[in-house]
Amino acid sequence: MAESTTISNTENLMKYMGLDQKGYTMAEYIWIDGRNGVRSKTKTLEGPCKDVKELSEWNFDGSSCGQAPGGNSDVYLRPVAIYPDPFRGGDNILVLCECWDHDGTPNKFNYRHDAARLMEANAKQEPWFGLEQEYTLLGLDGRPYGWPTGGFPAPQGPYYCGVGTGKVYCRDIVEAHYKACLFAGIKISGINAEVMPAQWEFQVGPCEGIELGDHLWMARFLLHRVAEEFGVVITFAPKPIPGDWNGAGLHTNVSTADMRKDGGLKAIESVMGKLEKRHVEHIAVYGEGNKERMTGEHETANIDKFNWGIADRGASVRIPRQCAAAGKGYFEDRRPASNADPYQITGMMIETIFGGLPDEKMQK
Repeated sequence: MAESTTISNTENLMKYMGLDQKGYTMAEYIWIDGRNGVRSKTKTLEGPCKDVKELSEWNFDGSSCGQAPGGNSDVYLRPVAIYPDPFRGGDNILVLCECWDHDGTPNKFNYRHDAARLMEANAKQEPWFGLEQEYTLLGLDGRPYGWPTGGFPAPQGPYYCGVGTGKVYCRDIVEAHYKACLFAGIKISGINAEVMPAQWEFQVGPCEGIELGDHLWMARFLLHRVAEEFGVVITFAPKPIPGDWNGAGLHTNVSTADMRKDGGLKAIESVMGKLEKRHVEHIAVYGEGNKERMTGEHETANIDKFNWGIADRGASVRIPRQCAAAGKGYFEDRRPASNADPYQITGMMIETIFGGLPDEKMQK
């Protein structure tokens, strides 16, 4: 694997991983920072935890995470979901948290809160989501892993869903991540090598409501943690390499109860006009650097225009051919960049389809 002084020495570590914890449990509190990344720290619990409601709030230095000024830096962690820990095993857990400010309001980077409110208000619509997370593996030199030093691999063509040396890179990271997600209870539904060498994809869903955002962020956390042990960097940049190379997206599959009924294609088509009217608003939350990716080439639409079509991977929104044939199902929004926040994507989608929420009265 990559030559790095930061790779974990797993053989030495394993001597300690099996030690008796004397009944205590390790809880890894995980949150989303102000730079669209993940952070975490560990708390010792008196015993096993089976319900997120048993966990206490915690806090951290928000000024070191881009979430608060230094003069008022405390940000509070409110646990919202727990998962088995695939790294420590046993009764140890991963704890996904929301970030809240000292005055009892959501931190400005807490996009989960409003998304959860939208999902709850529209629960009767039974919104299902499935997101396709593309990412690129980098060496410590910042170049895609496995690419020749100072040069480029052969042109795109043999790498998508490729098999064999020279066609795929770092499959061991991808497999380890897949298993870690399954152990943690993440609804990961598949993996594949992507069009650009050293680029991969995993899919999460279908999930209902806020669960999609929770599971995707946890899958991202697990991917970064697995890659640590191999000395490889994960990037969700939407266009990591300029030129004739595919970018990376976060294609978003959406379905509601009406879309899944017989004749649901009409419900799907009725949404297209709503999406077109709010195209600018959607693009605004669909990730940074998306303009470099959405050029109208490499299986993307032009970022400045909205269009949709059946089985058209060059459209803003694609209706799969099997759904058109069945007359029901789902649609795929191909606009989100790989670094977009799934809470913002799914929240915006529900808002566009069903309408927004009234102002909220916060309780401190």
